[in-house]
Amino acid sequence: FPGAPILVGRERVRSGRLQAVVVNSKVSNVGTGPEGVAAARAMARAAARELDIDEALVLMSSTGVIGVPLPIERIESGLRGMAALLQADPLVGARGMMTTDSHPKAISVEIEGPDGDPAVLTVVAKGSGMIAPNMATMLAYAFTDARLDAPTLDAVLRRVVARTFNMLSVDTDTSTSDTCALLANGLAGPVDPLHFEAALTEACEAMTEMLARDGEGATRLLRVVVRGAATDAEARVVARALVESPLIKTMVHGGDPNVGRILMAVGKCVDVAVDPERVHATLGGLPVVAGGRRAEFDDGTVRATLLLDTVELSVDLGVGSGEVRAWGCDLSRGYVDENAAYYSS
Repeated sequence: FPGAPILVGRERVRSGRLQAVVVNSKVSNVGTGPEGVAAARAMARAAARELDIDEALVLMSSTGVIGVPLPIERIESGLRGMAALLQADPLVGARGMMTTDSHPKAISVEIEGPDGDPAVLTVVAKGSGMIAPNMATMLAYAFTDARLDAPTLDAVLRRVVARTFNMLSVDTDTSTSDTCALLANGLAGPVDPLHFEAALTEACEAMTEMLARDGEGATRLLRVVVRGAATDAEARVVARALVESPLIKTMVHGGDPNVGRILMAVGKCVDVAVDPERVHATLGGLPVVAGGRRAEFDDGTVRATLLLDTVELSVDLGVGSGEVRAWGCDLSRGYVDENAAYYSS
């Protein structure tokens, strides 16, 4: 069920050129039929008119309640005069596209240019719930004045997303409005693609953690590392099983040192090469599983580790060199409260 903005956006990104992104919150324009598609096009047309650019170069996104008609007349009215309000602070736009986020999210980094003058890369995103690994599980936009061609930008973005946003899960549910776009105007001149990829990775990793920390009802950030897998692909399967498990998430929330849940999450990955006697795991660096068995540890020490602001869970399968990282959060009553009446509120 991709939303109307996704259907139209897929057409527009094929050209490899965009000049603007326009976003509304509260109504996602999903499940709205041909009328929703027409409204998405009208939203882009209104933004293009204000910016005096080709409407085909405007990407539109909508986020919020599913199945509700987009109030396009209200949006068109709100967009009038917006050109005069454009500014350099990315937090203003980030705040405008929030739904259940508790705060706006933006990060900027510099990229060294060949002549010593830096280019700037800014990543803006929103997302708090309905987040699971499947590109991009949120709205995320990266803007830079570095000069790189569209095929290079596309390849870099796909690699970085696979390592960052696609390894984030709050609740295992993938949004119908998933969007990630990277726009470059080239005004700062060319940069080394490797330097650019490193900067984009840094920014997207930081944004991934921001999104995980701000998961609906979240009280703790969960960082997961899986190493020693037969392949990176198999490490990814195990990492997702760990970060998405309700039992792992509630273990973290309650500070309960029930480390058997780690074995459960690894064990359900039936298509992954696992030798139980080679499996080791740590929580915050403390050994909790050794050779597939519960390690000797002090319950109070592990409980205190689980109650930290950031919980580090590492699993070594001991069968290869595959390694990945994943990010998530705990599962609390706050998540239930937020989603039990999302539409009604």
